[in-house]
Parts: sequence; structure tokens; C-alpha cells
Amino acid sequence: MSNSKEWSVSCRDIAGRRRDVTVFVRQGRVVLVAPPGETAILSPLDVGRLRAALRDAVVDASVEAG
Repeated sequence: MSNSKEWSVSCRDIAGRRRDVTVFVRQGRVVLVAPPGETAILSPLDVGRLRAALRDAVVDASVEAG
């Protein structure tokens, strides 16, 4: 496997506790891991960070799959 990158984006669960959404690439596919059994609530800034993490992961997945 290629050198694996992982992106983490801060969020809060429905109870207001700090959590993270994690994005990584596995076998040419983008994997999004939300807090276990939770709802991820993101601020507008965190949505931008998630979008950037997904964009970077798609680039890595394309290279890995290619």
C-alpha cells in the first residue's frame, strides 16, 4: 500500500461533545469515518475543512487506483 494519509476534521456530536470525522484512502477508495453511532455536527468552517480533506483524498485515491 502507498503511504497512507489521514485527514481529521473537528465536529461535535448531538450532545455537543467534541468529536472528529476522519477521511482516508484505502485501495483507491475514499473512506469517511464519522463518530461511532453519533451525528456529526459541523460548523461552516469545518465543512470547508471536510470538503478540502475529501478533495485531497480523491486525488490520492485516483493515484492509488491508477
